[in-house]
Amino acid sequence: MKKTVNINLAGTFFHIDEDAYGKLTRYLDAIKRSFSDPQGQDEIIRDIESRIAELFSEKVESKSQVISIKELDEVISVMGQPEDYVIDEEIFEDTPPSQRAENRERSYHKQLFRDEDNKFIAGVSSGLSHYMGIDSIWVRLLWILLTVFSSGFFIIVYIIFWILVPAAITTSDKLKMSKQPINISNIERKLKEELDNASDKIKDADYDAVKDKAKNGATGFFGAMGSVFSTLFKIFGKFIGILLIIISLSTLIGLIVGLFTTGTMGIVWGNHELMDYVNLVNTTSTPLWLVSLLTFFAVGIPFFVLFILGLKMLINNLKSIGTVAKIAIFITWIVSIIGLGILGLRQATEVAYDGEIIQETTIPIKAGDTLNIAMFANKNYDYKVRRNNGFELKLNENDEKIIYSNDVRLIVRSTNDSVAKLFIEKKAEGNSFIDAKNNAEAIDYSYRYNNNKLELDGYFTTNMDNKYREQEVETVLYLPIGSILFADNNTYSFHRNSSRWDDILNNGDEEQYLLIQDEDTKCLDCPSFEAKIESEDWESSVNESFEYKSKNDKNHIKLDEDGLDINISDREDTIKIKLGN
Repeated sequence: MKKTVNINLAGTFFHIDEDAYGKLTRYLDAIKRSFSDPQGQDEIIRDIESRIAELFSEKVESKSQVISIKELDEVISVMGQPEDYVIDEEIFEDTPPSQRAENRERSYHKQLFRDEDNKFIAGVSSGLSHYMGIDSIWVRLLWILLTVFSSGFFIIVYIIFWILVPAAITTSDKLKMSKQPINISNIERKLKEELDNASDKIKDADYDAVKDKAKNGATGFFGAMGSVFSTLFKIFGKFIGILLIIISLSTLIGLIVGLFTTGTMGIVWGNHELMDYVNLVNTTSTPLWLVSLLTFFAVGIPFFVLFILGLKMLINNLKSIGTVAKIAIFITWIVSIIGLGILGLRQATEVAYDGEIIQETTIPIKAGDTLNIAMFANKNYDYKVRRNNGFELKLNENDEKIIYSNDVRLIVRSTNDSVAKLFIEKKAEGNSFIDAKNNAEAIDYSYRYNNNKLELDGYFTTNMDNKYREQEVETVLYLPIGSILFADNNTYSFHRNSSRWDDILNNGDEEQYLLIQDEDTKCLDCPSFEAKIESEDWESSVNESFEYKSKNDKNHIKLDEDGLDINISDREDTIKIKLGN
């Protein structure tokens, strides 16, 4: 049976056994003796006692519990040994300079510890931040980047640090970790900080909830379950935070690279050709650097906010960037959005109206005449022409840059007029009907007719000052009924038109003589095939119906009450079957 003693530490009563009380008394006396100067020691002792009381309170589960040697040793390991509380000897004038220097070097010696008071997993990053003298945010961010780019190798490095680096448990360890001298003022400050943190935790505790759980006997099970769910929720939140940081940081880096390379695109690509293409579609002539800057802020600021949000999900005590900074960032984002909206509206206005110019020309082709038609390729620009909707930059015969496009459509229709006609319709967009019409009129397109041969340009050009405004050319050729058309193979891509264009020249009719009929054509030199039923290949049976089928059963012709059924599966030519008159 051990004797217990009631003690009062910082206004709190505790039951402590006789052995622990004796050791605690000797511990406090040793601390008092470690002070070289009695000045200020009473205040420090009070702080030490208050801190010990807080640590005892954390270990006591009920008011009747007695504090033993075991609990006292655990508290002493946290508080530190008496030799840690030596006063700064530089305040004494009689201390030799060499000894003061030696003591100062010893006091300021910095060691690597794990900071478990500000930990995310094990306090490695926080400890490294103290050792290197930088904010822990950047250390954690560096760990994330190194882990991502090393395919997870730095997770092993983190675990090695976790195992080898000790945690800063005692007050002296924490002072050494932050490279602070172990003196009265620092010890007092550190103890007050720990005391304030412990007091905040006690104030935030829900005593009624704890009391109810204890009464119901559910503290163990539900507390464990709550701890498990809380841990899982925290892990999930940290994962989301890491994901937000990676996505937002990657986007911000891409935006920064894009911002700084936009202005040098002409230098990088040579001859400013890429910039010329950009300026062609930039009908508002807005400086590219301004568009890039507004885009950077409009897109980058939301991702910067996501980056901060990710950091807050990882770091509980992350400092705020400040109200002034938040307002400035928000105003910058709003201005960027408005600026891009204005530029987008101006860009849309520049192509809001459609304009066209139609040129009508008579082609001396009558019924019975044959017209040869082909697309012309200017070898100064290209050896072959094929229709597409894009545009290119070319040099004309004067070595001047022009807009070159193959967006030319060919349409052939029949007419009851006695002579053929060619309509050339040039189209473009602009900020008004007049502007669109002027842009259409600026299109340079031509054709040639000689000896019943019509050559249509398979391209058109326009000056770079007109910019790209969806320019296109539509050629419509009206041929009299009874005339004959021969289309060159190179017209194939130019008259690939849907039925809505009413084009009677179909793909596949090239290089054939076509008789123009009313809204149709008739091939004059197309091969014709007829199916022949040979007795040695077919056998027949006739009842109330008739049926012909091949001996290999692949082909058959059958007529009965259900109608006519024809299946020819092994022939590639066209088969014509005539029934009746």
